[in-house]
Formats: sequence, structure tokens, C-alpha cells
Amino acid sequence: MAVIVSAAACTTKAPGGSSGGGSSRDAKIAFLMPDIASTRYELYDAPLFKAKVRDLCGGCEVLYQNAGGDAAKQQQQADSALAQGADVIVIDPVDSAAAASTVRTAQGRGVPVIAYDRPIPAVKADYYVSFDNEKIGAMIGASLVEHLRATKAKGGLLQVNGSPTDAAAGLIKKGVHSAVDSSGFALLAEYDTPAWEPGKAQSWVSGQISKFPGRIAGVVAANDGTGGGSVAAFKAAGIEVPPVTGNDAELAAAQRIIEGDQYNTISKPIRTVAEAAATAAHAFARGKKPRGRTTLFGTPSELFTPTVVTRENIGEVLVGDGKPLKTSEVCTATYAAACAEAGVG
Repeated sequence: MAVIVSAAACTTKAPGGSSGGGSSRDAKIAFLMPDIASTRYELYDAPLFKAKVRDLCGGCEVLYQNAGGDAAKQQQQADSALAQGADVIVIDPVDSAAAASTVRTAQGRGVPVIAYDRPIPAVKADYYVSFDNEKIGAMIGASLVEHLRATKAKGGLLQVNGSPTDAAAGLIKKGVHSAVDSSGFALLAEYDTPAWEPGKAQSWVSGQISKFPGRIAGVVAANDGTGGGSVAAFKAAGIEVPPVTGNDAELAAAQRIIEGDQYNTISKPIRTVAEAAATAAHAFARGKKPRGRTTLFGTPSELFTPTVVTRENIGEVLVGDGKPLKTSEVCTATYAAACAEAGVG
């Protein structure tokens, strides 16, 4: 079901769905997100994207859909958006390879496609907006290795990657390997987590705990969901949780970091990418093509650099007034003592 941002005055559309004369006052912009396994899309990406579009173009409509982790459903949503006359498609693909057909279909109708968060390597989208995913992997891996060295930890690492159908997960995985392969800590095992599902990450880590008793020094998890699943596996086994990484700066991850159950996460101000994507979409709707700051997979791109968050800097970067997370959200009664100890709140 499409979400209409505004229904202000319209202009006359040219055939094919694009606005006549490059006007964007009545443009329709599809915003297609991949899943609900990560809470960010519903809580942050979609509202922030819609708000920026509204600021840029009071008469535009945002056709918002979430595929719930189903690549076929996302294809249907893209087809529906085109049938509704979408002028631009912004898509965070469930399956980066499958999304290539969406790009071809849309471009064949003269509708530009912006890849959002996750790239589409098989074809050239018209634009790509994301954080630097390879750098994210390198940052969380290097942060963990540095901590393990500082604490003189012994043992090896588990690497819990993201979805094998997500090209961004592949970039994060590559970045992690660049940090850990030469770290001196043996890679005991690694796993590509289907659909980024925390439960599947937890199940796999549980098996590795049994396979490598007493030998796991840390876990490099590609996002907060898989990190949370990893933490849960150790807790279920009644074993002290080793340092575990994350990515996305979700509320639950911030609480785990403050309590000491998760070592790090990546703060990616979603507003930055959501607003950049909205600005690019608005430009395309006006008949203008953004140039990008770099190129990835042959696509003009904007790649932003995020920040590693640990317990030491969580109050400076992630939680508090003017920060991505409010103190009242994070420091509930359950976490009040840990927040005070960490200097948060």
C-alpha cells in the first residue's frame, strides 16, 4: 500500500510517468525497503526519507513498501510502483542479484533507479547512496582486534556475516577479512547468515561454542541483529560472552554495549543517507542527474564514513541530547545502573 506524503497541487505528466518539463511538483518516488529483521527501516529510513522529500517537494508522493525479506515480493512491489507511475525508484534490495531485473525494467521505461544502502553489482543503477560498507567491515574488525590485543586475549575468532544475497554484506565481509586475516587471531569458522536473521546466527554460533569449547576469543558479527544472536548463544550456553561486534547502532545494541554484552557497533546516522537519497531522487524527478562523489560497480555513488561506537564513547556519539538515540530510550530502569557506570544519562 502506497504511503502518500502530500497531495498538493499537480502538474500535467508527460507519457511514461516522468513529469513534463522536468517538473517534480507531482512526482511519485518509490521507496522500497528490504526487510523488518532490522528495525531501522521502519523506525528511521522511511520516516526520514519521506520527511526530506516533503521538504523538497510538497506535492510529491512517496510510494513506500517493505518486502519483509522476500525478493519476489519486492519485485512485485517495484512492478506495482511502475504501474502507479513512479518517476524514480529508490530500492534497498533483498537480493542484490535479483534486483538487477528491477533496474532493467525501470530503466527500460525511462525511470531512474537509486540503489540504497545495498549495491546492485550486476547492472548499473543510476545512482548509489550508502555508507562505505567495506570500510564498515574493516572498522568493526580492527576495533575488535585492537581490543583483544589490549586485553591479551587468547583463542580464535568466529565471523558471522550477513545475507549471502546481499552485496553490501559481501562488502562488509571483505572488509572484516582485511582486518582479521592478518591479525594473529585464527579464524575458527565463518557463516553467511540467511536473510540476516538473528535466530539463524544464534543457532550457528551455538554449534561453534560446542565445537570450539574455551577457544573463542571474540565474534565479528556483521550487524547488531547477528551480534545479538551471537550474544544470546553464549548466554544460552551459560558461558561468559566474549567481545562481539555489531553494526547499525540499534537501541538493543546500545543497551548491550552499556551493559557489557556487546563490544561495539557502528553509528550510521540514517538521516545522512536517507536525506541524500531523497535529494538525489528529487533531482532525478526534475530531470537532473546527480554526479556522485565516487563510482562503485560502475554507478555514480555517495559513500559516507560512519563511526565505531564502544562503551567508551557511546555517550559522546550515540546516546544523549542531539544524538541518534535518546537517553530515556536506552537507560530504562533495567539499564539505569549500567548507564550511570558508563557515564550515560
